[in-house]
Amino acid sequence: MALELFTREFDIETINLSGNDEHIVRGGRNLFDKLPKALEGIEQIGVIGWGSQGPAQAQNLRDSLENTEIKVKVGLREGSGSMDQAREAGFTEETGTLGEMYNVISESDLVLLLISDAALADNYGRIFSSLKPGATLGLSHGFLLGYMETVGAKFPNQINVIAVCPKGMGPSVRRLYEQGKEVNGAGINASIAIEQDVNDRATDYAIAWSIALGAPSTFQTTLQSEYLSDIFGERGILLGAVHGIVECLYRRFIEQGQSEHEAFNQSCESITGPISNVISHSGMLALYESFDEEGKDEFRKAYCASYNPALEILLEIYDDVANGNEIRSVIAASKRKFPIGKIDGTRMWDIGKEVRAKRVEEDIPVNAFTAGVYVATMMAQVDLLIEKGHSFSEVANESVIEAVDSLNPYMHFKGVSHMIDNCSTTARLGARKWAPRFDYNLTQQAFVAIDNGETLDEGIFAAFLEHEIHPALTTCAELRPSVDISLSE
Repeated sequence: MALELFTREFDIETINLSGNDEHIVRGGRNLFDKLPKALEGIEQIGVIGWGSQGPAQAQNLRDSLENTEIKVKVGLREGSGSMDQAREAGFTEETGTLGEMYNVISESDLVLLLISDAALADNYGRIFSSLKPGATLGLSHGFLLGYMETVGAKFPNQINVIAVCPKGMGPSVRRLYEQGKEVNGAGINASIAIEQDVNDRATDYAIAWSIALGAPSTFQTTLQSEYLSDIFGERGILLGAVHGIVECLYRRFIEQGQSEHEAFNQSCESITGPISNVISHSGMLALYESFDEEGKDEFRKAYCASYNPALEILLEIYDDVANGNEIRSVIAASKRKFPIGKIDGTRMWDIGKEVRAKRVEEDIPVNAFTAGVYVATMMAQVDLLIEKGHSFSEVANESVIEAVDSLNPYMHFKGVSHMIDNCSTTARLGARKWAPRFDYNLTQQAFVAIDNGETLDEGIFAAFLEHEIHPALTTCAELRPSVDISLSE
């Protein structure tokens, strides 16, 4: 049953994902002329923060709302080092588009909170008291809701609370938007959630915000569901799991006699490059079918052996997100004020830099064993989210699409270790915490079972072949950005 969705200004489309009806709104630059009407009552949008999402969202909104009466103004801490970066992007005090964050909050009709999670936890009370009565508070993921639940806090009842959650990191949101200037429909898909609606305009505001960011398709969720799947997903296949997977595969291939460069190619390069590309355009079944009989057998063995060890860790992660333990651990880390070290100095990641420098894209192997381990972990996450009641669009986005269309291409360009060292603090802490668990479980359980010739549960693979996520992904693939993301320095 699709959630109720009412909008005055945009056309709603119902799609069926494996027997489940869901609502979407298709975006595109052809809809930009509808934005002023949809944002009726909004004279100023305050974009608070200049981290991953802040620069992308501020610039996309400004460009989409050009020649309208709606101002986009960036709000930052007094003396913030990001002030100069915002000025370089064209937001200045002289034009009234850059100011101190609390001043911008108090004067804006729509306030997009894109500051760090730790800052949200420390400052939400003052932020709420600074809002205009009747203002709209916008979030781009559900961390604040999760944190407030742990301390028994509530959103003020006189404001709208909405979320627009792009299914990719900030640089991807900007890059694909810029590509969309030439190809209508290029952009990062997003989900929206309406937590509070005090003026019967919240849904139109959320959809307009999503379209203005360049989302070719906007899906519907709830803030609670988005919070759970987002915090969980970045600890799972999006960041933590892929980090653990490539580490253990790299070691395994070296132990089997491969050179360091070849081991990196067969593990990390294979996942972030051709494996992700095939899944993105054709799906996981097509990846399996692309192998010869020997490759299919390798894929199947790796899949059957890896599924349960991966699921074991994913179950623990989901429980820790749902009961607030992950949120509390992030807040505790922020209070320790201890710098987070980098991981990219180890031998593996130094080898990775050498491999990327000499890369010939078409020569990167599609390793069947690597593909089986990766897809098994991805499918374990899919199954867990379905079991927990998440919508199919959310399952597909948080387990597959965001990985292969946004994060993995960026990791292919810059490196998995670079991503782990430069993502948000919440994602960084979570990925570093859980990656070793995936590494150890796969090494100690999956690989041992294969090497010892243990009988594997073939029912696990039969379930994969017949899984309902495959037709859902086929439908979602039709809604993907019309071009692949272009990455460059």
